[in-house]
Amino acid sequence: MSTGILLKPVLTEKMTRDSESLNVYGFIVDRKADKGKIKRAVESMFGVKVSSVRTMNYLGKVKRKQTKTTVQLGRTNAYKKAIVSLVDGDTIDVFSNI
Repeated sequence: MSTGILLKPVLTEKMTRDSESLNVYGFIVDRKADKGKIKRAVESMFGVKVSSVRTMNYLGKVKRKQTKTTVQLGRTNAYKKAIVSLVDGDTIDVFSNI
């Protein structure tokens, strides 16, 4: 996924089930991208028509590392996830680009 906006697809059991039954696909996207840019990126990359885009911002999980004398706190990387709904009849083959 080299458009700069779409970083990688979300490949989980739930997303796979939703893509088969609801025609909905998930992507990890650039944190600065808005819904319009995400829609245009999906339409140009896969040649489909997008009906709606939902986005979610995730903070990184807090991680703790304890040594004998100190406790170090940190976070994993934050990311943004986009759920893209396609019009009826259009599908995305996510595995073709891997």
